[in-house]
Amino acid sequence: MAVLSDAQIRKLVKIEPFSEAAKRTGRISFGLSSYGYDVRVGTRFKIFTPTPKSGGIAVVDPKHFSDELFVEVDTAALGADHVVIPPNSFALCETVEWIEVPRDVLVVCVGKSTYARCGLIVNVTPLEPEWRGKVTLEISNTTPLPARVYANEGIAQLVFLKADQVCEQSYADKSGKYQNQSGLTLPKVD
Repeated sequence: MAVLSDAQIRKLVKIEPFSEAAKRTGRISFGLSSYGYDVRVGTRFKIFTPTPKSGGIAVVDPKHFSDELFVEVDTAALGADHVVIPPNSFALCETVEWIEVPRDVLVVCVGKSTYARCGLIVNVTPLEPEWRGKVTLEISNTTPLPARVYANEGIAQLVFLKADQVCEQSYADKSGKYQNQSGLTLPKVD
């Protein structure tokens, strides 16, 4: 198994919109890197709140997940360039980029050091072969202070691992439940 280089990513992986590596003064970097691609966080966020809007005690249950546990924020609609994640909380968000993973590639996503050094952790499960869509990201604020996340700027790096052999069954073959997601998607159980 090998990691794809910048030239291979450009040639083999569909990323829309695609950005070349560039110095962007005053912005958190994004775009193609030597052995990865830094995705941007979009403008739509769902920020976790410990109390559901309907009242009562909240329980986080992946089999019965409620949208009531979130406050939705769209920075574009507010004319803002960032969102604030409360202390010891998290937000779900989507990438700006639409990704199409080749059949012989597995993608691992890791957070950017700029945010990690501020106590913000990005969590994403691997993107399986032939997965397509905008990536739903989870950003955890591990600090006791509110934290800013800047929309339309870099948030995480995708690392593309090319398999020695093509898989027998891809994510598309099994009609994965998160296939072709067009944006921020909450947990699903089939």
